[in-house]
Amino acid sequence: MSPQPNLKLAILALGLGAFAIGTSEFAAMGLLPWYASDLGITEPQAGHVVSAYALGVVVGAPVTSILGARLPRRRYLAALIAVYGAMNLLAAVLPGYGTLVGMRFLAGLPHGGFLGVAMLFAADALPREQRAKGVTQVLLGLTIANIAGVPLAGILGQGFGWRWGFALPGVLALLAGWLILRLAPRVGAPKDARPLAELRALRNPAVMLILLVGAIGFGGLFAVYSYLSAAMLATAQPPGWAIPAALSAFGIGGTLGSILAARLTIRHGTWGAALRLMLFMAVTQGFAAWAVGNWGLMLVSSFLLGLGSGMVVPLQTRLMDVAGEAQSMAAAMNHAAFNAANALGPWLAGLALAAGWGWRSSGLVAVALSGAGLLALGLAWRQARLSGYQLHDRPARV
Repeated sequence: MSPQPNLKLAILALGLGAFAIGTSEFAAMGLLPWYASDLGITEPQAGHVVSAYALGVVVGAPVTSILGARLPRRRYLAALIAVYGAMNLLAAVLPGYGTLVGMRFLAGLPHGGFLGVAMLFAADALPREQRAKGVTQVLLGLTIANIAGVPLAGILGQGFGWRWGFALPGVLALLAGWLILRLAPRVGAPKDARPLAELRALRNPAVMLILLVGAIGFGGLFAVYSYLSAAMLATAQPPGWAIPAALSAFGIGGTLGSILAARLTIRHGTWGAALRLMLFMAVTQGFAAWAVGNWGLMLVSSFLLGLGSGMVVPLQTRLMDVAGEAQSMAAAMNHAAFNAANALGPWLAGLALAAGWGWRSSGLVAVALSGAGLLALGLAWRQARLSGYQLHDRPARV
C-alpha cells in the first residue's frame, strides 16, 4: 500500500506548513537582537517575544484540538495554517513591542494543532507498521526549516529589516493552506468525533507520561542549543561563517535524525527507539559541554544535537498507540510538551550561567535533564507493563 500521487502532494503541502512553522519559531530566536534594538527594548524583554510564542503553543494545543474535533481534517488543517500565516504577517507589519508579543502568542495557538493532526493525517495514509514514515514526512518540514528557512529569514531580517523574518513564513503558511485545500482528499470529519472526549487524553496516564518524557527529555536539547552561539562567541573566537554553519549543521542533523528515528522505530518499536535516542541525546549533550572552547568541535556537537531531535518520532508514534479516541489532542499536546521543554531547558541553563558556573554548565544541565527524561521513560514503560497495554510494540520486520 502506498499513498496516491495526489496524497503525496498533499503530504508535501503539510510539510510546507511545517516548514513555515519551523522557520518562524527558530528565526524569532535568531532575530532577537535586531527587533530588540529597533523597538528600543532590552534583550531580556525581547526574550518575552519567544516565551509568548511557546505559551501560545501550550495553550493552543488543547483548545484547537477541542474546537477542531468535528471538522474534516482537510479544512481544519488549512484553517490552522492560514491563521498562522496571518498572525505572522501581522507581527511583521503592526508597530510596537506589545503588539509583537501579542501576535507571537496568537501565532503559537495553531502550532500544536496543525503539526499534531498533520502527522496523524500522513501516518494514516500508510500501513500501520510504516506509520513512523508518515510522521517523519511532515516532521522533515520542521528540520529542513533549520537548514534553509531559518538562515534565509535571518538574511532577510539582517539585510532588509527583522520584520521580513516574520513575513517570509507568513507567506509560506498561507501558500500551504491554499495547497492543502486544493490537494488533500475531501473526506468527512473523523467518525464519532466528540470534542469533549479529546479531554480524556489529559486524564490518561499513558498519554501524560509520554508527554512528560518529551517535556523533560527535550529540555536538555534546548538548554544547549539556546546558548550555543553565545558560548561559541564567548569562548572559541570562531570565524564569521562558523555560527551560521553551526545552525545549519543542527538542521542537517535534525533532518537525518528524523529519517533514522523512523527506521529505529520500525525496527525496534517505540520503546526501543526512545531508549536508544534518549541515551544518545545524553551522550551528545555531554560532548557539547566538553567541546566548549573549540569552535570546530562545537560545530560537530551542533550536528550531533540535531541527530538526537529525532526522538519526537517514537514519542509521537507511541502517543498514537495509547491516545484512543483522543488522537488529535494527544498529537497536539506532544508539540506543547516540546515547547514546554523549550522554556524549561534554557531557563535552567540560564540559572546555571547566572550562578557563575561557566558556559559548559548548559551541557551539564542538559545531561541532567536527559537523565530525568530517562527516568520518565522508565515510569512510562512501567505503567504500560502494569496496564498490559501494548507493551511489546515491536512490529514484524518488513
